Amino acid sequence: MKLAASPAVRVGISISIATGLYGVSFGALSVTSGLDFWQTMALSLLLFSGGSQFAFIGVVGGGGSGIAAMSAATLLGMRNGIYGMQLNALLRPEGWRKYVGAQLTIDESTATSTGQADPAEQRRGFWAAGIGIYVLWNLFTAVGALAGSGLGDPKQWGLDGAAVAAFLALLWPRLKGREPLGIAVVCAVATVLAVPFVPAGVPILVAALVAALIGWFSHGRSDEGLEPDVEPYGGHHRQGHGDAAEAGQ
Repeated sequence: MKLAASPAVRVGISISIATGLYGVSFGALSVTSGLDFWQTMALSLLLFSGGSQFAFIGVVGGGGSGIAAMSAATLLGMRNGIYGMQLNALLRPEGWRKYVGAQLTIDESTATSTGQADPAEQRRGFWAAGIGIYVLWNLFTAVGALAGSGLGDPKQWGLDGAAVAAFLALLWPRLKGREPLGIAVVCAVATVLAVPFVPAGVPILVAALVAALIGWFSHGRSDEGLEPDVEPYGGHHRQGHGDAAEAGQ
């Protein structure tokens, strides 16, 4: 099959464009939060996890320490490790592909791959979304960083809280079910209560601790939780492949 005719590749490219463009926001917010151009680019090139990157600059922009920022980013990035275990079993990469694939394992590449039933399409979808987003995210991060460096003091433009708002915009639509929503609300309240009493950057760690304790003692439904950013096929495409496979048998 030609790559241009691959459904997974087409979905991967469309997701790459939409997600990559959002890198402009990260680049601009990062430099207005106090990071310089090269620090901003290092986050996108090496960390390459949108939610973790926004959490990092949110803590830094609020005056938090580097340790608090890294802790917040690490907690959010742990989900990519879970995705990696799933994709390793699904795609079975070998050699250098394991290391490159680990860097490209994010919400969108995982969703594009697992949204396909055909093994070849799963691989095409993962690489198309992963490589496409990596290239465009970093390209538009650079554009945003260069534009943001000319804005001056972020408080002058009301951007001192924009990183937090952008992170919440990423998080909220991905919460599925009443229990995860309830946990999010409880954690938000815990964060607000902790702000006057602990250094900047620590409240988000308090919220993470609260969420971990609730998750440890709670026994919620297996179909509720934090979902990937995108569900490219919505079940219809997968069913179509299943029907085709049954017809072939």
